[in-house]
Amino acid sequence: MAAKLYIVYYSMYGHVEKLAQEIKKGAESVEGVEVKLWQVPETLPEDVLGLMGAPPKSDVPVIKPNELSEADGFIFGFPTRFGMMAGQFKAFLDATGALWRTQQLAGKPAGLFYSTGSQGGGQETTPLTAITQLVHHGMIFVPIGYTFGAGMFEMEQVKGGSPYGAGTYAGDGSRQPSEIELAQAFHQGKYIAGITKKLKGTA
Repeated sequence: MAAKLYIVYYSMYGHVEKLAQEIKKGAESVEGVEVKLWQVPETLPEDVLGLMGAPPKSDVPVIKPNELSEADGFIFGFPTRFGMMAGQFKAFLDATGALWRTQQLAGKPAGLFYSTGSQGGGQETTPLTAITQLVHHGMIFVPIGYTFGAGMFEMEQVKGGSPYGAGTYAGDGSRQPSEIELAQAFHQGKYIAGITKKLKGTA
């Protein structure tokens, strides 16, 4: 039976979603892994989103907390808000109390990816503070470390991401994920899919 990997994200302006799509491609390159893309519910009213200049949501299905139990592994993505995950994703995790009580996610691998507005905006603090969510569920945090190779040491261009996971810089919103950031996202998807498959095989 194929291992199930869920890529679950929140994206307001599309930067995180673009990374998620590339992560999905990387994960799908691993044979024996079934990959599904999900977005978490929006918590802001439409009129507020309009004032913030947020584009309409894509047609990626919205996940319910209980559906997390179906997966063997996860890659969670979100933009930063003051160095931590966006409230929309935190609200989703706050609704997973029933899964926490029964520890249905315990022992399952989980990776993180993210978007920040600037170089000092939370490329490391955002995933670092998110790890607490995984810990309470008993999930196994899977960083990418330096497995991306030379790309981790890129100094000639602006590049998001860190050993914690793939990342991008949104700037004022006009900057989109670069080629090297998308390559890192692809790598993360492939890397965590492989680990999810291995753990599923030993279960």
